[in-house]
Amino acid sequence: MSGDHALEAVEIIAGYVPDLPILHGVSAHVDAGEVVSMIGPNGAGKSTLVKAIAGLVQISSGTVRLDGRDITGIVAHKLPADGVGYVPQIGNVFATLTIHENLIMGGAPLSKSAALERIEEIYEMYPTLKDKRHDKAGVLSGGQRQILAVARALLTRPRLMLLDEPTAGLSPMAAGAFFDLVRGLAEGGAAVLMVEQNAKAALRVSDRGYVLAEGQNRLEGFAAELLANEEIGEIFLGLRRGAAKPEASV
Repeated sequence: MSGDHALEAVEIIAGYVPDLPILHGVSAHVDAGEVVSMIGPNGAGKSTLVKAIAGLVQISSGTVRLDGRDITGIVAHKLPADGVGYVPQIGNVFATLTIHENLIMGGAPLSKSAALERIEEIYEMYPTLKDKRHDKAGVLSGGQRQILAVARALLTRPRLMLLDEPTAGLSPMAAGAFFDLVRGLAEGGAAVLMVEQNAKAALRVSDRGYVLAEGQNRLEGFAAELLANEEIGEIFLGLRRGAAKPEASV
């Protein structure tokens, strides 16, 4: 890796239990203005990698760099101030708080005046949230919750956005709208690393992708190349080359 990337994760070994790693030397990088998808079968270590980068899983070996600066092992609550936004798969909004109160929470690393100014900018970006600013987050649809979760993460203007299974449980329409939002994040200059089970849909909005299996890098490349790669089916579904493919897609 060159050192010019927004995010560099180099030879990461990490897991939830000491001496029982889930990741076995995984490497990845993301550039500013780029969407990179991390795909692979269940249990491959995709979410573990994102959580390790986000400071939620202990890294026993390897290095994480943000714009060339070593952020390995920095605890999760300090990373927003360093330019990292993280949206977990579940529990990503405070359901009993209003939309506005959720955004206030996201602006905690900022001064009060800066947070309020930034919240107004967020409302202009996402008018749906502005219209519902006094509603409890718990009454939002799944897609609206995801928008709120991303909006809250954007309060600190992160250079890197980490998204863990962002379309899980969303309708196809809501998922499509969310992928459009993800593309917009990159067009705004952020580096976006996204973990997704909906591999084909994720790759269609990505610039590049990585395929993990059993905690290791298996494939990487431009998204269009991965979409056309028959080995993806082997990794996801255990297909043999030349074997009949089931109707279900990856």
